[in-house]
Amino acid sequence: MKIKNYIGTKSFYKMVILLILPMIVQQGISTFVNLLDNIMVGRLGTESMSGVAIVNQVVFVFNLTLFGGLAGASIFGAQFFGNKDDDGVRYTFRFRMIFCVTMAILAIFIFLFWGESLISLFLNGENTNAAEIALTMQHAKEYMYISLWGLIPFAIVQCFSSTLRDTSETVTPMISSTLAILINLVLNYLLIFGNFGFPRMGVAGAALATVIARYIEAAYIIISTVRKRKKFTFIVGAFRSLYIPSSVIKKIARTGSPLFFNELLWAIGMAIINQSYSTKGLVAVAAININGTVWNLFALIMMAMGNAIGILAGQQLGSGNVKKAKDWVKKLITFNLAVNLFIGAALFFAAPFIPRLYNTEPIVRQTATQLIMVAGAFFPLTSYVHATYFTIRSGGKTGITFLFDCVFTWVICLPIAFFLCRYTGLSVVWVFFFVHCADFIKAIIGTILMRSGIWAHSLVKETEKQPAAQIS
Repeated sequence: MKIKNYIGTKSFYKMVILLILPMIVQQGISTFVNLLDNIMVGRLGTESMSGVAIVNQVVFVFNLTLFGGLAGASIFGAQFFGNKDDDGVRYTFRFRMIFCVTMAILAIFIFLFWGESLISLFLNGENTNAAEIALTMQHAKEYMYISLWGLIPFAIVQCFSSTLRDTSETVTPMISSTLAILINLVLNYLLIFGNFGFPRMGVAGAALATVIARYIEAAYIIISTVRKRKKFTFIVGAFRSLYIPSSVIKKIARTGSPLFFNELLWAIGMAIINQSYSTKGLVAVAAININGTVWNLFALIMMAMGNAIGILAGQQLGSGNVKKAKDWVKKLITFNLAVNLFIGAALFFAAPFIPRLYNTEPIVRQTATQLIMVAGAFFPLTSYVHATYFTIRSGGKTGITFLFDCVFTWVICLPIAFFLCRYTGLSVVWVFFFVHCADFIKAIIGTILMRSGIWAHSLVKETEKQPAAQIS
């Protein structure tokens, strides 16, 4: 093994940094504000924080389902762009728009009729009295019913953002997200606590602030994309009709269906895992929420690198340069692993200090500290597994990614959490530790798949471009 094969040139790293930096800034601001939101809501009490956390866990299933449906179209979008096929990118955009709006409407319907039942699944833990459960449910319902108004603009933003990223445009999504996040932060400060004469709305204020920010974000990204239509050529004529060639629909559906069901079932699996943690009481719910919010902040580069691997490898595969795609992936994964080794160490050593920002019980802060330390210790391993997933996905081998991600979660991780929480006296920290240990198995599987080269596959070279007369 030659080390130089895993290290890129200065120009290579410059290209990668220019691609991921806007994504890091965008997600970084979003995650940091989410942390501040979490702290602000946490100052209202453990029940308020837990209620919001439970709703966000339920909505998380919708978010991941949305991302899963977009993933199949994004594989083709990146490869169509690499093949300089504007029509193909436009068709994938239309597919995304139809899918996103449909899923948002379906989610609103589900949460309106079964939202309370879903929330109650997280409120049957030990060491939690009836008064705490009732108060947490009240806050959760209050937050959920207002938040539903933001699902459609959120879905539209994901459609535009994912298409723009497929064309290597990450600045516009970054600006739209940053604008919305800052507005959300200011409105949270005003509406949660009733500052500067605004009504004190508590968790309802947090939900309303998010909804307003969603609409502003959607308006900005739509207007910016349309105004720059000479640059973002896929938007030209995109709304003249909903026409998508049947061949493109079939290919996206065939390739994307495993990703859609992967994200849906994976998100449900993670919700069940977190529901298992909740059987340890509201202390566990609050501590898991703190850990998740902090982890998201430290995972910025990991997430951006995953997207970069998918985009860059997808573009090279789309242009037919399989060898270059493989070479770039090796260098990207090495870079990702090296960076996240240091980030994991920082997370581990910061663990005792971060929970002190929350106005909650000492036992919650202590449990959160231990969870964060476990997450920090496993951080490099998690980053490697994350990178292998995006590599396999970039070539359209979505059946394999379904087995690698979703099936693994349901067959390995979920049973560990389910049985250890219900049939042992282990604390939530030890259960969390053993669930993370499963990533060692996943890393071995990912390495075998990576070295086999089975993922390196060009999809758009097999797709005949549609005649110009069919463009609508």
